[in-house]
Amino acid sequence: MPSVVVHPVTRVRGRIPIPGDKSISHRYALLAALAGGRSTLTGYAPGADCASTLRCLQALGVRVEGPGAPERGTDRRIVTIDGRGIGGLKSPPAPLDAGNSGTTLRLLSGALAGHPFTSVITGDGSLRRRPMRRIIEPLTRMGARVTGEQDRPPLAIAGAQLEGIHFTPAVPSAQVKSAVLVAGLHANGDTTVRETAATRDHTERALPVFGVELRRAAGSITLRGGQRLQAAELAVPGDLSSAAFWATAAAALPGSDITLDDVGLNPSRTGILTWLERAGAGIDLLRVTEDAGERRGSIRVRHGGNAGLAVGPADVPGLIDELPVLAALATHGGELHVTGAGELRHKESDRIAALADGLRGLGGYVAEMEDGFHVVGRRRMQGGEADAAGDHRLAMAFAIAALGARQPSRIRNAEVVDVSYPGFFDVLESICIRA
Repeated sequence: MPSVVVHPVTRVRGRIPIPGDKSISHRYALLAALAGGRSTLTGYAPGADCASTLRCLQALGVRVEGPGAPERGTDRRIVTIDGRGIGGLKSPPAPLDAGNSGTTLRLLSGALAGHPFTSVITGDGSLRRRPMRRIIEPLTRMGARVTGEQDRPPLAIAGAQLEGIHFTPAVPSAQVKSAVLVAGLHANGDTTVRETAATRDHTERALPVFGVELRRAAGSITLRGGQRLQAAELAVPGDLSSAAFWATAAAALPGSDITLDDVGLNPSRTGILTWLERAGAGIDLLRVTEDAGERRGSIRVRHGGNAGLAVGPADVPGLIDELPVLAALATHGGELHVTGAGELRHKESDRIAALADGLRGLGGYVAEMEDGFHVVGRRRMQGGEADAAGDHRLAMAFAIAALGARQPSRIRNAEVVDVSYPGFFDVLESICIRA
């Protein structure tokens, strides 16, 4: 699937089961590997990124079974993991390959920093271009030796007996926070991470489920090193970041009505729903429950307008992954102005430059800034061609934008969606109404 053609539609309608949450799947798998006993994870995310985490854990001596075929009558895949306990990972026989997954590399680095061997972790061309100074600094302060040419992968991690630290990331990041907390499990004394702005808190919610005691105060999380993790049976909710593409399609196109089933509703992730409502969408949460500290439920989204939006620096940490799809929404007759999002230049692509290039290729108006962008959708796009640039979120965002164009649009390198959402384009076709 080197390229995909997306045809214009009049509206989208349907009911969609959402694949397992990518962020939660990574964390459950890693914590299960550090626990004692067998953990069962139902609904494990299907994408290549989460498969990379499982492969790396297997290379470290962890027994992993699955994911096999989905449960009968569902799309929920099961993974079982026999944990090796804190400090129990084995020295890998070869460099660990995180593929395209920055989450795999960062979180696993935190665990490897506390093991008494040297390991190397690398990834694909995109991941090897991403700077890793943000995890190198705290892990080095804790006592590990972490090196990489120009602070980029491959990273060599010489583990050691770690010491707890108090750490405030210079740029709020859930992955950096999680890497330090995972390292803190292997450290002497307390480890505290303080945030200047709230980020995703899946790690803090998962740790107590595995038996870890945390102390949470305003803006900080503290854990004591040396705690033993216990195996758990967990169900992964659907990925809200994946659901956001279908929610945005419904918000963008008049007459649309989409229901998204069994989606994670963690408050640190639901910012996208708030912003879609601000743009004019009608959103209802249905059958909301809570399991293992994570809220989940179904979401009904209907079109109701497309007002202009302005996203500032304080809004970015809770919306960082959804900014491309909000840009797609703006091309359907709205407007989006984003500032304070310079971190987007260090994702799977330079997400600001590649987003601007792709939307312009489809006939959109985008002004690029150093730390953001401005999309104006006053005129319907003509359609054209956009390059996903090795970035799964851009491929999906371009597809949502292309639904509103006058002519068919081609998205090049669209196969990258398999990183997080295999079958994305099949689902897209199933909800499109063209008459």
